[in-house]
Amino acid sequence: MIKAKPLKRGSKIAIISPSNGLPAILPDIYELGLQNLEELFGFQVVEYPTARMPSEELYHSPKQRAEDINKAFGDDTIDGIICSIGGYESVRILKYLDLDVILKHPKMIMGFSDATTFLTYLNQEGLVTFYGPAVMAGLAQLKHIDDAYKRHIEDMLIHRQVPYTYTPYTAWSHGYKDWSVMETLGQCTTFYKNEHPMAFLQQGKPGDVKGYLWGGCIEVLEFLKGTSYWPETSFFQDKILFFETSEEKPSPTNVGYMLRNYGIMGVLHQIKGILFGRPKDYSDEENKALHGIIKNILEIEFGVTDIPVMVDVDIGHTDPKWIIPLGCQIRINAIEKSITLEEHPFG
Repeated sequence: MIKAKPLKRGSKIAIISPSNGLPAILPDIYELGLQNLEELFGFQVVEYPTARMPSEELYHSPKQRAEDINKAFGDDTIDGIICSIGGYESVRILKYLDLDVILKHPKMIMGFSDATTFLTYLNQEGLVTFYGPAVMAGLAQLKHIDDAYKRHIEDMLIHRQVPYTYTPYTAWSHGYKDWSVMETLGQCTTFYKNEHPMAFLQQGKPGDVKGYLWGGCIEVLEFLKGTSYWPETSFFQDKILFFETSEEKPSPTNVGYMLRNYGIMGVLHQIKGILFGRPKDYSDEENKALHGIIKNILEIEFGVTDIPVMVDVDIGHTDPKWIIPLGCQIRINAIEKSITLEEHPFG
C-alpha cells in the first residue's frame, strides 16, 4: 500500500467540502471544528475553495470539488486533508480525480459517510485512506467528549505506536445539539453507557484472525455497485469489512437487503471478518432485530460461520468514533475481545 508521511504538530491540513455545503450555512460549528484542529493538535488549517462554497454552487461543481482534492495532494506544503462534512453525491466527483497526482503525492485524507465513495476508490487504487471524524461532525465536539477521544485521534494521526489496540469508548451519543444555537454549540445529545463493548455476534475460528480493512457507510457503498469504481470480487479476499449506517436510519430489513447482496456477489466467502458500527438512532429493539437479521443472513442463507462478526463498534455516525485506516492489517481475537492494528497507517 502507498502511505503518507506521518502528521505532527505544525502539519498543514487542507479542508475541503467534497459533498455538502453546510459550512456556508452553519459557519459557527464549522469554525469550532477548525479551532479544535489548531488548538488541540497544533495543526495549521488551510481552507480550499470548496470549503465554504454555498451548497447550490457546490452541487453544480463536482469537477471543482475533485480539483480541490487533486490540488491538495499535488501541493507539497500540505500534509493532510480532512472533509468539512459528508453529504450524498460525492460519487459524482470520482471521474475527475487525478490518480497520477494523488498516488505520486500521498497524503492523509479523512472523512466519513459520503466520503466512502472516494476513500474506498482511492484505497482500491493503492492508497491508505482514513475513515474518521469530519470538521463539523466529530472534531467540533472534541471539547465536550471524554479525553479518550482526543488521545485516540493523536494516537492514530500523530503517534507511531504499533501494534495499536483499539479501546472501546465508555459512553457514546447518537448525535449533536442544534448547530444554530450558540449556547450549546459543539455539544452532543444524551450520552449512553457502553454496556456491551467489543460485542461479537459470532466468534468464528478460534485464535487470531488477520485481514485488511475496507468499507464505510453501507448505504453509500450501494452507490458504487455496478460501476467501474466497484472492485472485482477477488479484491475482497483477506479483507475485514466494516459497515455503518447513516443518519437516514435505514431499517434493519433494508440493511439486511444490502448485506445479502454481498453474499450473492460471493464477497462473504472471501472475507476474514466484519465490523458493524453502532447504528445511529436505533432503539434497543431495532438493534436487536438488526443483529438477528445479520446472523440469519450469514449463517442460514450463506453458511458463513467461520469468521468473526462484531457489532456496535465505535465506527461511523455516533460519537466518539474510531479512525479506521483502509488498507491496513488488523488482528481480531474473539476470546480476548480485541481489535489490534498490526501496521502503521503512515509510511
